[in-house]
Amino acid sequence: MTVNSGSGIDNGFVEHLAALRAAIDCRLQQLLPDAGNESNLITHAMRESTLAPGKRMRPILLLLAAEGLGHKGNQALDLGCAVEMVHAASLVLDDMPCMDDARLRRGRPTVHLQFGQDVAILTAVALLSRAFGVVAAIEGLAPDIRTQLVGVMANAVGTQGLVLGQFQDLRDGQKSRDAEQIALTNSLKTGVLFGAIMDMAWLVGSADQQIRPLLQSFAMELGQAFQLYDDLQDKCVDNNKDQDKDKGKSTFVSLYGEQRVTERLRAHLANAEQHLYQVYGGSPMIGSYMKMIFWNAAVSR
Repeated sequence: MTVNSGSGIDNGFVEHLAALRAAIDCRLQQLLPDAGNESNLITHAMRESTLAPGKRMRPILLLLAAEGLGHKGNQALDLGCAVEMVHAASLVLDDMPCMDDARLRRGRPTVHLQFGQDVAILTAVALLSRAFGVVAAIEGLAPDIRTQLVGVMANAVGTQGLVLGQFQDLRDGQKSRDAEQIALTNSLKTGVLFGAIMDMAWLVGSADQQIRPLLQSFAMELGQAFQLYDDLQDKCVDNNKDQDKDKGKSTFVSLYGEQRVTERLRAHLANAEQHLYQVYGGSPMIGSYMKMIFWNAAVSR
């Protein structure tokens, strides 16, 4: 596999990513409840929020990580779809007027604007419920592994993960914060779910115990990089979500400026790639995927 400054990705790998994304979209269609009657707004909103065009970054990372650990079968695919439902639910809630008050998501009006705030709240609950149901119903896994997978996802969503991260961002984001406090919130908002993804890949891949902390270190570095990337994108005119949502918030961009944040992003990506090398060797597919996601936008500034 040939990889350079983000543009020399091997065509075979690009085709592999396209196949993974197609498989994810197809399986999501199957796992989500049928839209059925047009009056069932919650079902329509579930499908709209989850199937709206997106990178499918989280399920693809899970599939690549599990594949690299030798996993064969469809368990990782269903896990990836469950993670995508959790992600979609978190976006529906984040966009609510009492949260980030967003009007645009993935180039479309946010769910609460399309369907109403009541439907949006219930949609998020329904997506979370469906995600846990998908994980609990995965076949071909030992019962103890399935139980651990449910626990991993629960910890990522709850007061040790996404919920606490969003609460901190809402309550403390407008206050003056130092770098350590901002990094902690970023880790909870983004890194914890990446950590869950890597734990899931590790569990279904039946990998050695010593690999787990390396995968977790990768996830935390990636989470920090992703949040920095998101902060840098806040003012991009071609973005497909609301701009200037970070105005007045204490972020790394407000603390350090775009140039230093870009340098910090590069450092996090380099650290993440080093952890991947320790797990997967000289040509990790996840590293190539990271370059495709980040390089042209934030890293090449």
